[in-house]
Amino acid sequence: MTIDGSPASPDKASLRKAALARRDGLAVEARETASRRIAEIVLGLPQIAAAALVSAYWPIRSEVDLRPLVAALRARGQAVALPQVTPDGLVFRLAAEDAALSPGGFGLSEPGPDSAIVEPRVLLVPLAAFDRRGHRIGYGKGYYDRALARLDATGRTLALGIAFSAQETPLVPAGPHDRALDGIVTEAGLIHPTGD
Repeated sequence: MTIDGSPASPDKASLRKAALARRDGLAVEARETASRRIAEIVLGLPQIAAAALVSAYWPIRSEVDLRPLVAALRARGQAVALPQVTPDGLVFRLAAEDAALSPGGFGLSEPGPDSAIVEPRVLLVPLAAFDRRGHRIGYGKGYYDRALARLDATGRTLALGIAFSAQETPLVPAGPHDRALDGIVTEAGLIHPTGD
């Protein structure tokens, strides 16, 4: 389903499946090495260094592992938020270093209900596939598109896609509700979107 309730494009579904197969096919050691490199790149970005609060995510399946990056952000004194799936969409909750995470929907680990809800201005966004225009394919539920629309309503939110290079695809079909990323970070570096 897309954000407007219409069925997802079969093209998007097949692109998602192919990109996730490429990601799953990466050796564990290669994913670990690439995840460390991605963390180094993200930490070196001025927009990240200047942010008091950064929304990250806890990895599921074969996603880029941001846990070392989360630890490094906290070590620099930056607050970290993690997404929580609710019936109304994504909310972002502060993830304190000493707070235990709870199992959430879709296999996610998320802060508990006592954690403060925040409105981050910097989001590190997981994805299944991306193109050089900054368009992404998520997991098909539109959670991040809706969250970004909500956050952008009060000022542009910096949204950086996080992925392995293997997840790149030549062209992601983009609909009217799809919000392009401001950049994509892979182990090869920061990709500045070329636009449509």
